[in-house]
Order: sequence, then C-alpha cells, then structure tokens
Amino acid sequence: MSWSQATPELPVRDVRGAQEHYRDQLGFGIAWHNEAERIGAVRREECILFLREVDDGRPPANVWIFVEDVDAVHRDAAQRGADIEDDPDDKPWGLRQFTVRDDYGNRLNIHHDL
Repeated sequence: MSWSQATPELPVRDVRGAQEHYRDQLGFGIAWHNEAERIGAVRREECILFLREVDDGRPPANVWIFVEDVDAVHRDAAQRGADIEDDPDDKPWGLRQFTVRDDYGNRLNIHHDL
C-alpha cells in the first residue's frame, strides 16, 4: 500500500478571485473550477491546492509546501508582489523556510530541508 501527496483545501470567500491571486502572486495555474460546488483548484508543478468558498467565519489554513529552492521561490513571489510574512531563514528545526499569506489569511510555509 502506498500513499501519495495530500491536497489541502483552503477556505476562501471567492474561489475565482483566489485562483487569480494564486496565479498572479505565486505563479500557479488555474486547474479547474466548479461554480455549483463553489470549489476550484490551482496547480504549480506537483503542488495542488483546493480552494473552497466559505462564509462561516472558518479560520484560515496553515499549509507547508516543500520546494527544491526556497530562495528562488521567495524571489519569484517578491517580484510578483506576494504578501511575504518573513524572509527565508535557516531554522533550528532543520528547515530553510519563509511564509507568504493569501488575501484570505491562509499561510503558506514554503520550505526545504537543510
């Protein structure tokens, strides 16, 4: 029995707007959108994020995304005008990481192992 990657579902107020945010700010492609179900997805290489429209005051998500080159992703996000919470840093727990927020307060912790 083998497992594959997990796909997080992030709460947003506007799926189409969130898809555009992830496209413009972080370079994701818009994968699909289901108007009736108020859900959609974005994808960048093997990283897939589901986006679900909610209006119930649900707290934002906190997601960890592994990448090969944290500094290159940080430079790209900064050039695109992403809301970067902190710059890449080597952490005592063995990761190099930085954090970016979307327009809905969801936090993406971009990291690789040291």
